[in-house]
Amino acid sequence: MDRKNNTGKLGKGLGALLGANEYSVLAANSAARVKADSNTKIHVDAIEVNPGQPRVDFDEAALNELAQSIKTYGLIQPITVRPIANGRYQIISGERRWRASKLAGLTEIPAFVRSVDEVMSIQMALVENIQREDLNAIEVAVSFRRLLDECNLTQDELSDKVGKDKTTIINYLRLLKLTTDVQIAVRDSRISMSHARVIAGFDTPEIQNKILKDILEKGLSVRDTELLAKNLSAEVKPKKRPARVKLSNELQQFKKDMSAQFNTRVGITRNPSGKGKITIPFESDAQLQELVKMLSARK
Repeated sequence: MDRKNNTGKLGKGLGALLGANEYSVLAANSAARVKADSNTKIHVDAIEVNPGQPRVDFDEAALNELAQSIKTYGLIQPITVRPIANGRYQIISGERRWRASKLAGLTEIPAFVRSVDEVMSIQMALVENIQREDLNAIEVAVSFRRLLDECNLTQDELSDKVGKDKTTIINYLRLLKLTTDVQIAVRDSRISMSHARVIAGFDTPEIQNKILKDILEKGLSVRDTELLAKNLSAEVKPKKRPARVKLSNELQQFKKDMSAQFNTRVGITRNPSGKGKITIPFESDAQLQELVKMLSARK
């Protein structure tokens, strides 16, 4: 699916995202282990995509342009991979370059090999893509969620790694609570993230989709959307439940005796004005008939 992404800058370089010490140690250890392979060429068919790749859509026109450039000049920037089983490799970063290289007809491409485990591979893939600025807001939100869940990061640790405050991260994560229709609209840049933040203030899918429809059909600004949300909030504001009065010890004992006699949980509620009700639940017609007999016998 073709689309334009307008996500703001989220990172300050891979070293900042991973942490300077962590990244330098990783790089040094990897270089020591695979120094001979640091500039190796790998057959394109021996390379697999990373299931942790946050980007799920690739602009076909841009991909074809890159393929044409690779035909002319070759792949200038190697991709980064990690070795897996049976002589195969998994992409850490550079899936777009790998795809374009295949379109260009290359059979081998240059690659940096990094001996890292799966968790670190996922972390590197996620933060590398966030750093590149070309993920849309939904993909960024998914990346943040995966870094928290799969890499066992706290929100404070994630904030340090991506250089964003916790409020920004939380705002992205809230996008994942939106309906599919709203998320697609954000992904395709038909509504802004500010619009989406207003919509995310409602938990009801029907209301979320109604606001989306109004934004798209009426061309509502963010301010207009906020006013619409304010009006809707007033309409759907739940009514206050009537205050209940604590039952006296006498009524508590009566309730307990009734429950024992009818072999079911009898309920008694009353409000400050003295109004209330007694409820005797039943689970079958047979139990209802038994209750009727018992109540009739009390006359």
